[in-house]
Amino acid sequence: MSISRERLSPEQSRATALEAARRLLIDEGPQAVTLKAVAGRIGKTHANLLHHFGSAAGLQAALAGLISDRVCAGIAEAVQRSRQGEADPIEIVDRTFDAFGKEGAGALAAWMILSGNRDALNPILESIHQLVDRLGQGHEDRPVHEITLWLVLAAVGDSLLGEAMADALGLPRGKARETARRQLIAASQARDAAEGQG
Repeated sequence: MSISRERLSPEQSRATALEAARRLLIDEGPQAVTLKAVAGRIGKTHANLLHHFGSAAGLQAALAGLISDRVCAGIAEAVQRSRQGEADPIEIVDRTFDAFGKEGAGALAAWMILSGNRDALNPILESIHQLVDRLGQGHEDRPVHEITLWLVLAAVGDSLLGEAMADALGLPRGKARETARRQLIAASQARDAAEGQG
């Protein structure tokens, strides 16, 4: 007697594969995100995943797009809530650091660069650019692009070297995140003071 499996739509199959790839990334690191490993996790064949993604590089690019969309949506929500006085700027820093650290976006970006798959970073870079442009609308007096640049670079650096660097300097593990929080709060306070004088 054979067991019939529920047939998923192409969109559902792709989403299931991407979620499995995301779990692999978080659990085992970017080198574990292969077509074979993802196929094994979801009970599909290597050929099935090739059909959906074209190659391992295609899978990684799609995973980068998924992560960047989630990251940018979370950051956008935190920024909007902060502007409405409902959230602290610290939440923006925490979401950014978590995205590149706990969610694996920093390791995935580094892996793609080192493996020569720089083009796969485009979804992340495009999502961040669109987010910054959207957040800057109506707030042209704020250095949204510059703040995003140093915050993302700090979060990526922390995700890759934060623990080792803090250890080497005899600092607590969360020192980079704490420093980024202080800088964002200081920038926010300086802007508020300037607006109060204007």
